[in-house]
Amino acid sequence: MRGATVSTLVPASSEEAFALLHNYDRRLEWDTLLRKAELTRGHLVAKKGATSLCVGRPMFGIFKMETRYLVYKKGESAAVELISRPPLFDKFAASIKHEDMAGGSMITYKFRFTARPKLLRWLLEPLMLEALRLETAKRLQALSHFLS
Repeated sequence: MRGATVSTLVPASSEEAFALLHNYDRRLEWDTLLRKAELTRGHLVAKKGATSLCVGRPMFGIFKMETRYLVYKKGESAAVELISRPPLFDKFAASIKHEDMAGGSMITYKFRFTARPKLLRWLLEPLMLEALRLETAKRLQALSHFLS
């Protein structure tokens, strides 16, 4: 599996940043990647076991990723795993941790994935890794800007 870690200091407490990040009613106010974000399968709030659907903007529009929360500790951390089968992704998992610091909080986002089809992983994974790393950094910066 390929993966990366991206961290950003945001001008808000861990509790405030965590609450905004996992509020699907407000997700599109700041998220630069998504054109749709919603909880699914009858879930009304983000929590362990809840599922969500995120659909990318036009450049990433073919990616509709439904995930399930494996970890949900308010103000601290969350982790999800892919439960759908979007094009090019065989597996995907991500975690996000929040740590209070002077002047705000540090958000650390880690992701890992396996591309499909298997025969093209050698080509797809380096390209996908760089695109995901850049987009994750852009999204976290947008969240930081929104919180300022």
